[in-house]
Amino acid sequence: MKEMNWRRYRPFEAIPLSDRTWPDRRITAAPEWVSVDLRDGNQALVIPMSLEQKLAFFHYLVDIGFKTIEIGFPAANDTEYEFTRRLIEDDLIPDDVAIQVLTQSRAHIIDRTFEALKGARRAVIHLYNSTSAIQRDVVFGMSRAACRQLAVDGARMIRERFEGGCGTRDWQLEYSPESFSATESDFAVEVCDAVYEVWEGLVNEKIIMNLPSTVEMSTPNHYADQIEWFCRHTRYRDGIRVSLHTHNDRGTGIAATELGLLAGGDRVEGTLFGNGERTGNCDIMTVALNLLSQGVNPELDFTDINRAIQMYELSTSMPVHPRHPYAGDLVYTAFSGSHQDAINKGLQRLGSDVYASARAADTGRDDVWNVPYLPIDPHDVGRSYEPIIRINAQSGRGGVSFIMEQRFGYQIPKPMQRAFSEVVTRYSDHVQDELLPEKILELFQEAYVNLRYPLELISWEDMKLSESEVAARGRFTMNGRMVEVEGRGNGVLDALATGLSRLTGLDFNISLYHQHALTQSSASRAVSYIGITCGDRIAYGAGISSDITRASIRGLVSAINSLV
Repeated sequence: MKEMNWRRYRPFEAIPLSDRTWPDRRITAAPEWVSVDLRDGNQALVIPMSLEQKLAFFHYLVDIGFKTIEIGFPAANDTEYEFTRRLIEDDLIPDDVAIQVLTQSRAHIIDRTFEALKGARRAVIHLYNSTSAIQRDVVFGMSRAACRQLAVDGARMIRERFEGGCGTRDWQLEYSPESFSATESDFAVEVCDAVYEVWEGLVNEKIIMNLPSTVEMSTPNHYADQIEWFCRHTRYRDGIRVSLHTHNDRGTGIAATELGLLAGGDRVEGTLFGNGERTGNCDIMTVALNLLSQGVNPELDFTDINRAIQMYELSTSMPVHPRHPYAGDLVYTAFSGSHQDAINKGLQRLGSDVYASARAADTGRDDVWNVPYLPIDPHDVGRSYEPIIRINAQSGRGGVSFIMEQRFGYQIPKPMQRAFSEVVTRYSDHVQDELLPEKILELFQEAYVNLRYPLELISWEDMKLSESEVAARGRFTMNGRMVEVEGRGNGVLDALATGLSRLTGLDFNISLYHQHALTQSSASRAVSYIGITCGDRIAYGAGISSDITRASIRGLVSAINSLV
């Protein structure tokens, strides 16, 4: 086996923070959310969004509750510029929503940015330059002092244009020391404080200091340490909002964001489904629904998660992974038998109406969601319960019985559940595929319901002999030949069982009897489940009829047919 060349790499050098406080904190409120789908997400697409696609996506982001939306880099190309102007000139931006645009620290780019924003009521001008040691050395050949001066010059150019009447105090200002995650912590503070001093007092809102994990350098706790260190050492913490913008190079962008919030972050930039360059950005939808699962109002509306999927896939031409948290096709499903059983029991405990977990407070019933393996109620994001239990060869009786009850109304007794689950497992193993609910019903009917060979019920009559004894005569066909049986017992079923035992030569006892209505309507049908024991053999049958007694006899006949 070839050895990975691990010696080429060096561990990230963590900053000293022995008295960190973020591990003991909890997130108790949603941060300010900022969608960067139309800028960071769009620039990462093989085919960038058209103007109409961007407009549709913008309206969707507004609908679900974003109050700040980064719409692009207006100086980059005509499409970005035209999109900005279209939003402003057609009055498409709600009064409580701010558009955010990106600019580098270069005069002609800043001028083009202000030109694009002319007439905007609320806007965020987002200035950035890369500050990490590796970028300064490899890309720019720049000293720390020169890098700091580049940021200050850009901030001054923006201030000059504000003072010249190009901006308003209702706009906001944001600065990113890009590649913050790889920047020396003391230098990041130094540059951000210098930019703050240029902008101080220029706008009504606090200055936004965005601290991006442009490339994930290490485990999420190190990013949290960097955020807490920054918050402690900046001279202007009271005058700034700390913004987080994580990427997902190590697959921990969501975790880094959550720990960054614990460490002092006020604001989160990200995209729906984590779209973005390389391995993507922080997935805002997942962070928001993680908050929901902890009883925190996410302040974003994902009650129709299927619409979010549709918007994303149409706009980006990329699919949502079936295992994507909260949104994937398979995340509310269980194939494992033990998981299915646990989910089934959890849903039963919530009450008979499993399709609506929210309950009125005055009922006195517990409405706290507490179902094994399901951190949130799928109904809360617009999903139904039907696909929760899906059946394959790994499934167990809990999942099979859930499907039969929730989809078709069959409350199969537990001993019979075990037998039927073996039928389902054998079939699924044979076809090597998942079974749809309709196929499971078909298997149940073929194995147990109203079986008519070799024995079939034609008719019966009964007479009450006493309070505890009934005589019954039944007419049946046995292998196509008409026969009659007689017997006595404590009821019609018991009496006919005596006669059928003599007819078939099977010394059996009824060991299971369960009956219920399949529907609640006046035209409801009854289903009877019968189990019979004959020596060391057990067989089950089910009978369905609008007549309760006929359903029971049919169940007995089906069990005998299964046995023989």
